[in-house]
Amino acid sequence: QVQLTESGGGLVQAGGSLRLSCAASGRIFPATVMAWHRQVPGKERELVATLTAGGSSNYAESVKGRFSISRDKAGKMLYLQMNNLKPEDTAVYYCYAHFGFAVWGQGTQVTVSS
Repeated sequence: QVQLTESGGGLVQAGGSLRLSCAASGRIFPATVMAWHRQVPGKERELVATLTAGGSSNYAESVKGRFSISRDKAGKMLYLQMNNLKPEDTAVYYCYAHFGFAVWGQGTQVTVSS
């Protein structure tokens, strides 16, 4: 069983930065894709950034140039560096990984004040 645990969320002023972390535990084997999603109450979950096992990354247009997804060499940690945060980035952020089956973290709240 694989578990994903996010951390690093919090309250920050507009223009500030946060770094989210996602720790994978359990029976670890390489994930084919890891990603960050976010969700605002009443709206659908939105894909923020993806990172493949080969190292290719993609970003939602709304975060390009501000957010950066990365992982450690062991593949047990996933990160999301978020710079120049905006109030519209306020959401619960979820870590996702695909190991042949999908696994989600429990989410971490990010709140950006104006």
